[in-house]
Amino acid sequence: MTTPTEEQVILVNEKDEVLGLMPKMEAHEKAKLHRAFSVFIYNNKNQLMLQQRALTKYHTPGLWTNTCCSHQRLGESNIEAGKRRLQEEMGFTTDLEETISFIYKAPFENGLTEHEYDYILVGKYNEDPNPNPAEVADWKWIDLEDIKKDIAENPTLYTAWFKIIFDKHYNNILSKK
Repeated sequence: MTTPTEEQVILVNEKDEVLGLMPKMEAHEKAKLHRAFSVFIYNNKNQLMLQQRALTKYHTPGLWTNTCCSHQRLGESNIEAGKRRLQEEMGFTTDLEETISFIYKAPFENGLTEHEYDYILVGKYNEDPNPNPAEVADWKWIDLEDIKKDIAENPTLYTAWFKIIFDKHYNNILSKK
């Protein structure tokens, strides 16, 4: 079984063309552009499931973020990767739909940088999750407007990437109304 330090990410260019593989930590240390995904799960009240990252995470422990996110494995589709990680982090799976993708860069105080070609995956679920305590400290359902307001008032409670991704996702949702 692969340990987190051995996990490989897929390096890509700005057109999402595969350039090769690199250990995850090395890619984050060198700020190399790599493929990633972010899962947004909604209930029937159109509330988003947020997770609070476990306090033992190597960066941004205890901060709130989207339902789950991670990196695709070579040969794994975005949807397959999203379902895998949703099960690993939140203890459930559901159908996912690919929406938008974009590139972002978010440096951290510990010297690591997220530089990702990120795909936003969206799904519906109405039950309580069964989160993995090694990944997730807490979770909650929350309205999009409340998230937007709380990010503005308490930005330090949220991961850097979630603030970027939420803004893109929120604007994408509004553009479809």
